[in-house]
Amino acid sequence: MARNTTRPVVTLKSTAGTGVTYVTRKNRLNDPDRLVLRKYDPVAGEHVPFREVR
Repeated sequence: MARNTTRPVVTLKSTAGTGVTYVTRKNRLNDPDRLVLRKYDPVAGEHVPFREVR
C-alpha cells in the first residue's frame, strides 16, 4: 500500500533546546501550518511545546 502526501511524516523538535525529537504524522488539509504540540521532554523533565521542523 502506497503512502500518500495527505498525511506526511513530520518531526517535532523540543523548544527547550535539549535536542529531543518526536516523529508523528499530520493531516495537511486540517493543519496546513507548522504543528505545535505540548509533549514530555525527558531531558528537561517537564512538558514543553514541540514544533514541527522541515
